[in-house]
Amino acid sequence: MWDRYDPRDDDRNRGSAWDRDLGSRGGTSDRDRDRERHSRDVFTKDLDLPCGSERRPVRERDRVYEIDGGESRALATIGAFRVVAESDLHDIRDDSQTSRRSLKHLENEGLIRTSPLSSDDRAVTLTDRGRDLLEANRCERNDRSHEPRQTFHAGIRKPRELTHDTKVYRAYQRADERLRSQGGRVRRVVLDYELKRDYQRFLHERNRGKKDCDGRPDREPEEIARWAREHELPYDDGHVRFPDARIEYEDRDGRSRHEDLEVVTGHYRGAHAGCAAKSGFTCYLSIGYSVGGRGGGGRRTAHPRIAEELIR
Repeated sequence: MWDRYDPRDDDRNRGSAWDRDLGSRGGTSDRDRDRERHSRDVFTKDLDLPCGSERRPVRERDRVYEIDGGESRALATIGAFRVVAESDLHDIRDDSQTSRRSLKHLENEGLIRTSPLSSDDRAVTLTDRGRDLLEANRCERNDRSHEPRQTFHAGIRKPRELTHDTKVYRAYQRADERLRSQGGRVRRVVLDYELKRDYQRFLHERNRGKKDCDGRPDREPEEIARWAREHELPYDDGHVRFPDARIEYEDRDGRSRHEDLEVVTGHYRGAHAGCAAKSGFTCYLSIGYSVGGRGGGGRRTAHPRIAEELIR
């Protein structure tokens, strides 16, 4: 299913400004190149956007933008995770100077917005126009019509958790690399916002349309526990626990699976850390930017780029 011919592949294989580093890696097998290409294209696979190194016009209603293949992938990646550190977008390719120019171009086009993250890094999010551009250029794929689509997000949702949230993409990179080494292929990423939204809809489903509703959920504990089991989420002490992100992927045998990620920062202590460890989530210890809180403040560490797998 994933190895079908796509006419855009010819354009992709010529390489874009964000991909040239792949060509310089000696000894890379065709299988490895295919895995890496799929990893780069996972968020753009259902978007009708430029794929090559030249900027081409892309329309969203009455607006026209000029973007290239690397900028298409950057927009889709940022939208999939809501917020990504600018330094992690540079990691898509070796030439950080060119990637900075590409990000500046997207910012000038009004498609992304940046916010201070540290003394030498910025957080990048989509604007509403950036998200609208992605949504307007979705393409229908009959062979995957049954699969849920990747959701794209715009704007900062929780400014106080900005530092923590930028590290979710970093944890995903580690997990994606490991899954690919095992023959897996990522289909999409689901953020905690989406899982919590579905949970709230379930809790209040019976209250919709009731004039005398007091706003309280109309669900029994047994119903909540069953919902948690159906969605393969941990439920204990009357609470459903949600990961920072869920990776939906296909394993080497073509079976649909998922892996839940949790970013554990320096402030996790006691019961909170214990719950994270017992959740069944893949937990990543994130060290960097600050150690005084989930969203910032506190003492900067010496290594602001470290995110390592802690618990499986």
